[in-house]
Amino acid sequence: MAARKVIVTIAPTGGMASKKQNPNIPTQPQEIADDVYRCYRAGASVVAVHARRADDEATCNPDIYRRINELIRSKCDIVINNSTGGGVNGDMVRQSPNGYWEIMWDERIKGMEAGAEMCTLDPTTIVASFGGREILMNTSPSRCRYLAETMREKGIKPEWEVFSPTHLLQDVKSCLDAGMDTAPYFVNFVLGADRGFQGAMPYSPKILQQMVELMPDGAIFNVSAIGPAQLNAAIQSLLLGGHVRVGLEDNLYYSQGRLANNVELVERMVRIIRELGMEPATPDEAREIMGLRRRQAAA
Repeated sequence: MAARKVIVTIAPTGGMASKKQNPNIPTQPQEIADDVYRCYRAGASVVAVHARRADDEATCNPDIYRRINELIRSKCDIVINNSTGGGVNGDMVRQSPNGYWEIMWDERIKGMEAGAEMCTLDPTTIVASFGGREILMNTSPSRCRYLAETMREKGIKPEWEVFSPTHLLQDVKSCLDAGMDTAPYFVNFVLGADRGFQGAMPYSPKILQQMVELMPDGAIFNVSAIGPAQLNAAIQSLLLGGHVRVGLEDNLYYSQGRLANNVELVERMVRIIRELGMEPATPDEAREIMGLRRRQAAA
């Protein structure tokens, strides 16, 4: 009997943490590509890419995304997933005339312009609290539809970012009911972000179990958990039949008091997957699981 294949996503950078917090975070295109290649060699089959400016602050500049994607693609065939969430500083955040800060919609949508196979789709309106600011990320129902429709037109597979059951049962469901994605739907449960994101859920075994039970027919799931919840949530995801994400975007530490690097987080997860009698999926196996077209080899 063949071992179950598990998609391992590496999220190497994110749009929030800095090298001051962990110097192992890759932020510049070549640095990101080199780190992703090492993670691919360790068993990762998907990379969740966030772009950074030359000063390491967040951006969705498609030229920077395109450069990162090209450098990664020159090294390996890992599935590339670009963010349309961006981050909480740099190009992504502006202060409105009324004094309120916002993650800018016109910057977020640029993440779809760099030729990635997948993009994150956050069907959520939340308030992020970072650096003493309350920052609105407004993804209204019409904006959800715009993201889903544009991704469909561009042949991009959405990764549905779900922070609470409400996002799943209302926002994701309405887009799926309107035919804006095709099964298998790839749903990413983001847990443990409740300290920084209003409306997000903490991680607990019961909460993750509930989220899985509420999934729409035709969906498969991945779990991203923040900080010390990352390892426990990933193991529970494996036991529930799901897939896993690790990386410095979500968790800066390997163990209490010891900073991590991305490769060792992938290596640890691959060891656990194999100890449980499963195998990490190759990029093409991940494409088959998620319903992506197999990449054609370069002529």
